[in-house]
Amino acid sequence: MNLSNYLLDQEGHDWSDILSDWDWLLPSEFTVWMVNRFGDVIFVSADRAVHLLDIGAALVKQLAVSREEFIAKVDVDDNADNWLLISLTDKCVASGLKLDRGQCYSFKLTPVFGGEYIVENIHVIDFEVNFSLLAQIHRQIRDLPDGTQVNFVLDT
Repeated sequence: MNLSNYLLDQEGHDWSDILSDWDWLLPSEFTVWMVNRFGDVIFVSADRAVHLLDIGAALVKQLAVSREEFIAKVDVDDNADNWLLISLTDKCVASGLKLDRGQCYSFKLTPVFGGEYIVENIHVIDFEVNFSLLAQIHRQIRDLPDGTQVNFVLDT
């Protein structure tokens, strides 16, 4: 498996700016290590622990206490598939959803609103727009109880 087939190219992007809308969820100090093709960020915190920012679910989960432990754990069970969304990425590619530089896969209906992890619910989007949009949505709904009805009004 070639890991780069499941990651976004990070070079030339200002990640502190791109992730600025996520400041309410992220630690004050961290280093972006990898970004999967759905925009989920694997980062290293100041204490050297490796975490996953799942931008679809708006949660941060510690994956390992160090990069070395991450490397040892990534091939265990379904970790690689869960962390990098390998199977879903493969299905997107097979269905013809191709990414250009600066794009990622995103859910038409985000999982937090009941969207499914299926190709029919996925589209290609500018990843900076996706990061900002999802962060703003999640920031606004973060304190709502599960099951709360949410209505969106789009300004055109």
